[in-house]
Amino acid sequence: MKKKIKNIDINYVRYGNNQNKTIVLLHGWGQNIDMMRPIGDNLQDVFDIVIIDLPGYGLSDEPDYVWTVYDYADAMAELLNSLKIKNPIMIGHSFGGKIALTYASKYGAQKLVLFGSPYRPEIQKLSLKTKILKKIAKIKILSPLVEMAKKHIGSTDYKNASSMMRKILVETVNLDITEDVKKIKCSTLLIWGEKDTAVPLERAYELEKLINDAGVVVYDECTHYAYLERLNQTIRVLNSFLK
Repeated sequence: MKKKIKNIDINYVRYGNNQNKTIVLLHGWGQNIDMMRPIGDNLQDVFDIVIIDLPGYGLSDEPDYVWTVYDYADAMAELLNSLKIKNPIMIGHSFGGKIALTYASKYGAQKLVLFGSPYRPEIQKLSLKTKILKKIAKIKILSPLVEMAKKHIGSTDYKNASSMMRKILVETVNLDITEDVKKIKCSTLLIWGEKDTAVPLERAYELEKLINDAGVVVYDECTHYAYLERLNQTIRVLNSFLK
């Protein structure tokens, strides 16, 4: 389904138990709805699920000007308002997590869950794609979900992105939202891979200190895609945190 938001079409899916709380799932950079479906599909019996193709990806249009993370958060708010969704549970991975942080700081949320989410610039000598692929290559046994993640990593990174999305990427990675993060009031769960080289584990502990009510769950030996590498554990942790 699509909605016209900020002059562009934004694609989303909505399914599950519409009599209960709404979970909004936001994927990472260069990905789409499919990367968050494993979470939504496992929670749909209990929760109302909304998964969004972030503008520039999947079946959503590209922004028609250089959006910041604040523009993305505003677009999410406008979309959810049009769907009559108030006080959602926000779950985001990586880029989607940075948007979720921004959304929660400005609009509030019932609860917040982050998977390997940046909040300030990272100084990286290797590209995000290269670092993650190097780490995944060391894992001897990969589940189909992790293989799916591997195929999606960097599919529209800086090298392959359009001119518009390149500019948005630069804007995104250079933006420090530390002061916004400090405004977050809701309970926050930080699920991180011990060997996340894209957004290192120390960022999780920094966020834990910046947010008044936050806790960290670390997956040993896991990468930037820890939430998929241990999907069953992720679902158990989420069910406990969200009940």
